[in-house]
Amino acid sequence: MKREPRVVYGFHAILARLRSDAKSVIEIFLDEARSDARGKDLAAAAGRAGVRLMRVPAKRLDGFSAGGRHQGVIARIEVKNFGESLDDLLDELKHPPLLLVLDGVTDPHNLGACLRVANAAGVDAVVAPKDRAAGISPAVSKVASGAAESTPYLMVTNLARTLTELKERNIWIAGADERAEKTLYEADLPESVAWVLGAEGEGMRRLTRERCDLLVRIPMRGEVESLNVSVSAGVCLYESVRRRASKQSG
Repeated sequence: MKREPRVVYGFHAILARLRSDAKSVIEIFLDEARSDARGKDLAAAAGRAGVRLMRVPAKRLDGFSAGGRHQGVIARIEVKNFGESLDDLLDELKHPPLLLVLDGVTDPHNLGACLRVANAAGVDAVVAPKDRAAGISPAVSKVASGAAESTPYLMVTNLARTLTELKERNIWIAGADERAEKTLYEADLPESVAWVLGAEGEGMRRLTRERCDLLVRIPMRGEVESLNVSVSAGVCLYESVRRRASKQSG
């Protein structure tokens, strides 16, 4: 089933999409008053990619962005079809899954940053509960810089049940928890893993924590007590990436 196009705004996010997947950009709307270098560069990039670009009044852009800071440019993007469910996606994989599970991340900027780092680390999907998470919005897409349209973001009705189902597929559930005894670098990490992170401050919910096969903490060497959830996600995901690469080279 074809998904509805998504609105993306901001120069960085749209240029990133033009570079990575220009065919997914349906059309671009640029403020008719923008004649500066950024506007000219974007228009040139759209022309090289063969993407339709229209000069429009700023008020029209304001309507598209619903009050978001669009910087004078908005694009309509085709969203990839990642299948109907997490099961569909996992069934298609030919390699050990690497997943990111977010429990309670409701801030759009944090979600966008998590999607960006997940995409960079090669994560197969990001999973979140429907009742306690931010959805994909133009603000999320802007922060994610293209990752929101290319990384599967699947919202599930019952997160605890989904984690149980992942375990049945022999995917280990590894939670990042500041109270854990072992550090990330001391723990054994399997190749098939779903990293679970909670919102900064609150952490994971009890039922989510109880579903984890492994709990680890990120060692903190300085004065701060915690990291932003997207930074924590990056640390954990790239440790899995590093160990996979080390195993393959060894």
